[in-house]
Amino acid sequence: MFDVAVAATVFGLIFVAELPDKTAVATLVLATKYPARWVFSGIAAAFVVHVVIAVAAGSLIALLPRRPVEAVVGVLFLLGAVLLWREASGGDDEEDDAKDVPEGAGFWKIASVGFGVIMVAEFGDLTQILTANLAAKYADPVSVGVGAVLALWAVALVAIWGGKSLLRVLPIAWIVRFAAIVMVGLAAYSLVTAVTG
Repeated sequence: MFDVAVAATVFGLIFVAELPDKTAVATLVLATKYPARWVFSGIAAAFVVHVVIAVAAGSLIALLPRRPVEAVVGVLFLLGAVLLWREASGGDDEEDDAKDVPEGAGFWKIASVGFGVIMVAEFGDLTQILTANLAAKYADPVSVGVGAVLALWAVALVAIWGGKSLLRVLPIAWIVRFAAIVMVGLAAYSLVTAVTG
């Protein structure tokens, strides 16, 4: 059964965790050179693949006894919070593959580059791990999957249409630190649940 509250929670967490990610920068770079709908098509397809992998992994974890799962999820949320906080503190100036696309490329080439950039950059990324954790925590693969996919798509659209404008209004470090604080709260809740049952 689809749970709107779970999907909304997942959406919020994944959105703030993905916003400062290098894939948003790659999306922005591609969209400045090529038609946005072509870029988004490839990126959106890659995000769906990543979410399916993450939800499947999280669903397998959810089959384990509940208390150890809560403990592992709590530790992973703490790890995610530390990684987010570190990302906010230090600049990540990685180069992306977006600049390697020839000028006369068509839809399939552009969509393929977008797909490839996301597949490589997001594999084992914080948001994929977070999605797996949320799938394990809520044991609701459909709600978690829908929330995660919509959040990732929303970040891609923000990057395409308004990335530079948003960053002029709100520093990315604030967004990242807010996400880290939320994840610490989720970690505390999961660890308390693991201890108290």
